[in-house]
Amino acid sequence: MEFKAQIIAAFLNGEIEGDADVAVTNVAKIEEATPGTLAFLANPKYTPYLYTTKASIVLINKDLQLEQPVSCTLIRVADAYSAFASLLELYQNAKAQKSGISPQAFIESSAKVGEDAYVGPFAYIGENVTIGKNAKIYPHAYIGDNVTIGDNATIYSGVKIYHECVLGNHVTIHASTVIGADGFGFAPSADNQYKKIPQIGNVILEDYVEVGANSCIDRATMGSTIIRKGVKLDNLIQIAHNVEVGQNTVIAAQSGVAGSVKIGANCMFGGQTGVSGHITVADGVKLTAQTGVSNSLKKENHIYGGTPAIEMSNFHRSSIHYKNLPALATLVNQLKKEIEALKANK
Repeated sequence: MEFKAQIIAAFLNGEIEGDADVAVTNVAKIEEATPGTLAFLANPKYTPYLYTTKASIVLINKDLQLEQPVSCTLIRVADAYSAFASLLELYQNAKAQKSGISPQAFIESSAKVGEDAYVGPFAYIGENVTIGKNAKIYPHAYIGDNVTIGDNATIYSGVKIYHECVLGNHVTIHASTVIGADGFGFAPSADNQYKKIPQIGNVILEDYVEVGANSCIDRATMGSTIIRKGVKLDNLIQIAHNVEVGQNTVIAAQSGVAGSVKIGANCMFGGQTGVSGHITVADGVKLTAQTGVSNSLKKENHIYGGTPAIEMSNFHRSSIHYKNLPALATLVNQLKKEIEALKANK
């Protein structure tokens, strides 16, 4: 599809600098763009590319001051990153949408599938399942008995949703993720064996939750594991039984959250973070990559790093001392020898 700068600017409430009639048919990174593509500049470290890019149109922030002439048409917007995301969403929605039920899908007679939904080949829909309007169930997905899936949800190929789980509207689950697997509950016995504790709860994903590929969210032992509205989980994430993740929290790849943790709203966890069980994390907490949390973090909107997690200012100071440990060890050994020599000469 082709879009002119004036159409894009009108959609984004932007201001044009340059040729309003220039058209684009694709999008690209600013450093790799070619004529006929649209790019954006949000990160200051990419600013030099603005003066060399071959993109026809570039979205920039309104307050960006130009240091030299540019060859492309600029569209100034309040937030270039968000504006670019809105354009990508518009582009994706303009593509033909899948609909209809494949004759190769297997749907139990008691299941209910909403209007304009899509169910792909070899998908299985269990007993008493309810699937909302315009939902998309891609091939080889498994939807267990008594599951509820809301309107405009997207369940990609290979996803497994166990019985009794509840997914809200506009939920997206990427390939090979498992929702509702048993929580890791085993009781040790006197003979060093483990007796499995039945996991009779479920998982609830509220509206606008997105879960990346190859992740797992365990069902609760009792009650529900709850992922609140607007949460975004990356690929390869483990959420254990009875966890609650607050609204609009984002967690990056390879992170793990142990059982019965309560995470606040608007938190941000970097990749490979780990959270021990039965603790709380306050609203707005940010964890840098590979942070290990073993105790509750009760201060809202604070940044933590390291293992065990400490506030970021202390973590940076500790890192300086840690890097100096070899030199300090050498100095201590040298001082030790000098002291021994002084004692020997007495």
